[in-house]
Amino acid sequence: MLIPNFKAVFNSLMLATIMFSCTSNPNTVAVEEKTTPDSSGAPVETNSPNANYKPAYPGQTRAPGVKTTTPVNITVLSSSLDHPWAICNLPNGKFLITEKTGVMKILTADGKPDKTLSGLPTVVSSGQGGLLDVNIDPQFSTNRMIYWDYAEQSNDGPLLAIAKGRLSDDETKIQQVAVIYRATPGYKGTLQYGSRIVFDKAGNLLVSTGERAAPEIRVQAQYLNSALGKILHLTKDGKAVPNGPFSSKADAKSEVYAYGLRNPNGLAWNPQTGELWESEFGPRGGDEINIIRPGKNYGWPLVTYGIEYTGEKVGEGIQQKEGVEQPVYYWDPVISPAGIAFYNSDFIPEWKGNLFVSSLSGTHIARLVINDNKVIGEERLLKDQGERFRAMTMGVDGALYAITDGGKLYKVSKK
Repeated sequence: MLIPNFKAVFNSLMLATIMFSCTSNPNTVAVEEKTTPDSSGAPVETNSPNANYKPAYPGQTRAPGVKTTTPVNITVLSSSLDHPWAICNLPNGKFLITEKTGVMKILTADGKPDKTLSGLPTVVSSGQGGLLDVNIDPQFSTNRMIYWDYAEQSNDGPLLAIAKGRLSDDETKIQQVAVIYRATPGYKGTLQYGSRIVFDKAGNLLVSTGERAAPEIRVQAQYLNSALGKILHLTKDGKAVPNGPFSSKADAKSEVYAYGLRNPNGLAWNPQTGELWESEFGPRGGDEINIIRPGKNYGWPLVTYGIEYTGEKVGEGIQQKEGVEQPVYYWDPVISPAGIAFYNSDFIPEWKGNLFVSSLSGTHIARLVINDNKVIGEERLLKDQGERFRAMTMGVDGALYAITDGGKLYKVSKK
């Protein structure tokens, strides 16, 4: 979740996994993560909550603590990135990385600088705006198309724009750039754009958008004629996917898939259930993990387990309301959950099916043990590194890779 010191908002980071071993590197530091079973089962969160709100059901917050028993190695592959925001894997084993200032670059599989891409549009890099998420087309190996989003200036103020383009054969530039969608309205503020991009089985985009923070604009998270505070379902040309949950509703955007979100910074498919999971920042308290289902309302700013930064209630101070989805899990105090990824490898068997959540203000990676869509255990990894983690993904080798606000690229692998 974001805290009143908005300077911290300028930082960003993300965890991404890849399937390649690292070569020696003068910037590399190897650390062994020693893990032992947790016999107490006490929650890992020991600080007092901001609000004494009661969860809707047992285990919705402060799940029992767990510990990884498999010895793992943590390796810093690079320390030279500049406020990276997103990272994804190219089929040739390289990393495609965005930096918030408007730079997109490619790193080799062992974390060394390779190419800086030209051809990108101008971004508004202030506050939480800038060059944000990036993902490759499911048919990238044949069409070389990539999709990204960023803060773009408009007459009404900055807004979230979604663009696509072709990565040149020599991996030096983006060609045929086109903006396919703009999340309107624009707003003269610099906070809470979201955003993540994932693809469904049909190759369409699901994009998360923030509600832009301020009280006068955040209410649009509940407006079906606004693209703010939503999950959007878009074709590769930026049109609404046909037969959406609100496509027949008057005065509603047909591309709205789900609504009532605050600042969703993580999206991931659960490979075991095929459902879409989301992470989002609350205010003071109320960071959430949700399962996103079409047509559902996730409550913000009407329903939340958090409070205003001033200490006042948000709205009427309601945590449960008919017709509003409950989070699978929430944190109070906040950890600022950004990107998320499910672990789906046998490389570390005890992690299979777990959800990993990158934490900014919490400076750790949260491991959530899931059973029947409930969190039954929580672990905090890499806390001793003192880094802000922005997002993550799992490589087919079973390793995890992370980039941090401090510009580091981490590899987390089995010893």
